[in-house]
Amino acid sequence: MTKYRIAVLPGDGVGKEVVEAAMIVLEEIALDAEYLYGDIGWEFWCKEGNPLPDRTIELLKQTDVALFGAITSKPKKEAREELAPELRDRGLEYFSPIVRLRQEFELYANVRPAKAYPVNPLNYRDGINITVFRENTEGLYSGVEFRPVSDNIKKALSVHPKFKRFMDVPSDELALSCRIFTRKGCERIVKAAFDYAEKYDARSVTVVEKPNVIRETSGMFVEIAREIAKNYPGIELWETNIDAQAMWLVKNPEDYDVLVTSNMFGDIISDLASQLTGGLGFAVAGNIGDDYAVFEPVHGSAPKYAGQYKVNPIAMIRAVKMMLDYLGEHEKAERLESAIEQVVQEGKVRTYDMGGSSSTLDVAKEIAKKYRGE
Repeated sequence: MTKYRIAVLPGDGVGKEVVEAAMIVLEEIALDAEYLYGDIGWEFWCKEGNPLPDRTIELLKQTDVALFGAITSKPKKEAREELAPELRDRGLEYFSPIVRLRQEFELYANVRPAKAYPVNPLNYRDGINITVFRENTEGLYSGVEFRPVSDNIKKALSVHPKFKRFMDVPSDELALSCRIFTRKGCERIVKAAFDYAEKYDARSVTVVEKPNVIRETSGMFVEIAREIAKNYPGIELWETNIDAQAMWLVKNPEDYDVLVTSNMFGDIISDLASQLTGGLGFAVAGNIGDDYAVFEPVHGSAPKYAGQYKVNPIAMIRAVKMMLDYLGEHEKAERLESAIEQVVQEGKVRTYDMGGSSSTLDVAKEIAKKYRGE
């Protein structure tokens, strides 16, 4: 029996290529694991009407953790048009499989480390080391949306005086997306951020919201952060509005350690932090719950590059590093981090985004070589 059972979900486009690169590194690491491949992505939406087949959900339930590549997502109308002809009249609607995974497995913490590796030519500035904690299952991405907005829903909302100006808008000219927060959801993501800050001796946790305008949801999030911060006297709680935080990250990114925020704000601010530290080729995320986790690069499937093996696999390989830490394989994780850092610093093997001409697999092989000490 192997020690670990790991689900591998390559997905679409370059997702398959960066997962192939990750497996080169994992072969060198020689983790005591069995790798089980699962189906996910656009191909399965088009031919089955489900981008996350039930068989894949069952596969994940039999594993300890998952590595995920990338998927293609398209708007509602385009998604319906690309269904197999025999599926188009069944009322099927596309829903992001990675969002569904987060909700199915309660992967409430999206953890996004943004680290500026020394001598990386893509760094905005050296010395940046920020980790964003993004609530992963609620907020605007909860999926509670309406278009058209029925009379029943309009009637329910009419109790709020500010909805009155929308009452006469025709139902088919109105769209509604709900920003839903729960106390439990706010508490657990804020606590996760403070626990991380305490573990890694961070100076501060910054809560990033907009309570002066979005008074109820952002207001509750900030209030809960203040309550939880009292249990961590050695860590400062900072509070900023999302728009100001974007400005401060560009101006003084080295001032920040851990940021914590809601789903959509976290999606935006973590991409900004990633761009400061190398862009999508370095951007990685862990979707972590109490019982399961899925690790991924955050770039998309990049269809125009599919089959060319030119994209940077470092984000995917950093996902492997995060997975190793999650599994408690800290020595292997640190060796892999050191190998990544050495390859970036030497600059001999670089993909196109870093100004080089090396392939996706060339970078993976070089990191594997450094891992074994060559």
